[in-house]
Amino acid sequence: MTIQMFEKPLGMRDDFPFIAKKKAELRASGTSIIQQAGYDLLQTPTLEYYETIGKISAIADNALFKLLDSQGETLVLRPDMTSPIARIAASKLLKEKMPVRLGYYSNVFRAQKREGGRPAEFEQMGVELIGDDSLYADAEVIILAWNVLKKLDIKSSRFVIGHTQLLQLILQDFGLDSEQIEKVHATFVSKNSVGFESLANQLPIEPSRRESFIGLMSTSTVEEWQQWIDPHNAKQNSLFEDMKKLKKILDRSGLSDAITYDLSFNSHMTYYTGLVFEVYGAGSGFSLGNGGRYDGLMKQFGLQVGATGFGLRVDRLLEIISAVPEQENHTLILFDELSEDKAFDEAQKLREQGVRVTLQFAPAVLAVDRFSGLFSKVLRMEGAN
Repeated sequence: MTIQMFEKPLGMRDDFPFIAKKKAELRASGTSIIQQAGYDLLQTPTLEYYETIGKISAIADNALFKLLDSQGETLVLRPDMTSPIARIAASKLLKEKMPVRLGYYSNVFRAQKREGGRPAEFEQMGVELIGDDSLYADAEVIILAWNVLKKLDIKSSRFVIGHTQLLQLILQDFGLDSEQIEKVHATFVSKNSVGFESLANQLPIEPSRRESFIGLMSTSTVEEWQQWIDPHNAKQNSLFEDMKKLKKILDRSGLSDAITYDLSFNSHMTYYTGLVFEVYGAGSGFSLGNGGRYDGLMKQFGLQVGATGFGLRVDRLLEIISAVPEQENHTLILFDELSEDKAFDEAQKLREQGVRVTLQFAPAVLAVDRFSGLFSKVLRMEGAN
């Protein structure tokens, strides 16, 4: 294979000036809301040990970028942010300060086998609330994600909420073993309703309950979940009551029309152990982000604490908010040797007024017309030919 000079590694992208500018604006807006909510921003290393973060991250092994350090240890480019932040929270410094609220804006890496339009490097913005196992923590991160989207002016934001543990208990009530449940989860993650119904006909489910089982994929309100709750199962009832309380909190915060409660919703991120959710917005057919509770992940770092959070995909947010470049007030000042001082003084004055100004040395052969359409205003200083 011959690599051309202009080619990039599979899945990598260049950010041209307009996109780079919009990313900077998005970062400033989003992280300001995160910090106002009491979260401290942090940055983790781009490289992590495979034996810790690589294996724990829940990202498929073949999607990890791996390399060796000078000591022969296998490293990975960080595939997500939740696992590295969990590692940091397990340190002595933060362990004694629970709960902790940490926010981030960082790039992550996922290797691609073929281009297919999928990026191998992209930025995520999000938070992790570690040390709080209450439903109020779950409500807090969902409301914060909602507020970030409002700040970014994402239209028609929607959340799909499910509960991994409650779903697991209900599937067990249908008499399914762990292998069968895994197959059901796979159809839920891929949102393959046809495949789910086909699978339902193959599973050892009582004929009288088959229609009820297929109905798992058709819920939109918490109240609909009631029909699958075993009144004699204390754990199911406890989790269901938590979901009803969560709904009241979210409704009170103005999210009642923005949430679908889908009992079949499940995440491909295997470390989620409780409430899970995805975020959508008008203008994109893909999820803008996801989040949920991952208490099980913390146990792998020796912490018996609750943890919840969310991450938003910056590239997908940009697809919605950056479709058309904005016309900005950008002035070009042309000058020559005779007008140099005047040009620099004028540029300084305009910049102090908040105007974007570019200075360009322009001999007589450089015509003003050359810049028409590129700038909102073009000035040639007196004294230039």
